[in-house]
Amino acid sequence: MKHEIRVLGIDDASFDKFMDRRTMVIGTFFRGGNFLDGVMSTNITVDGTDSTAKIIAMINRSRFKSQLQAIFLDGIAVGGFNVIDVGKLSRKTGLPVIVVIRRYPDFRKIKAALARLRMQEKIRLIENAGKPVKMNRVYVQLTGISPERAKRMLDITCTHSYIPEPIRIAHLIGQGITKGESKGNA
Repeated sequence: MKHEIRVLGIDDASFDKFMDRRTMVIGTFFRGGNFLDGVMSTNITVDGTDSTAKIIAMINRSRFKSQLQAIFLDGIAVGGFNVIDVGKLSRKTGLPVIVVIRRYPDFRKIKAALARLRMQEKIRLIENAGKPVKMNRVYVQLTGISPERAKRMLDITCTHSYIPEPIRIAHLIGQGITKGESKGNA
């Protein structure tokens, strides 16, 4: 695997869960973990159901798509409970998806909250993504990629923290845009 493998990191921008109806999703194109080659964005509904379609469209219309080898997601949901269908994302873009999670999720609590909100379809999407497995200092859910290849990609892209640089920078950009300045706690 080339050290400058091209990958995409996706994270949502900050939002007020009580006031905002929409939020921005940021994508950063990286060569390995060192070179930012491009940035793109789309808007999604907070707690909505449009994240998968919006992210697929954002990626498929990009001039960088043909060079991409994988998509990194900061968790399986953006904009609160706007859960991404990682299987569909992988199929419709033709790219493997690596969901990166800092701490092991409390699935019982998440599923209970979604059930109270009558969001059973989102529970199914979370279950279909598979059980997170520990890899390096994070947990991952993998779609369309072997654990060995995913680990190699993490090794290459985690240059300044245990979070892949494409996700870390997408997070910083999102905070900077919505809050006026990033905090640096990606």
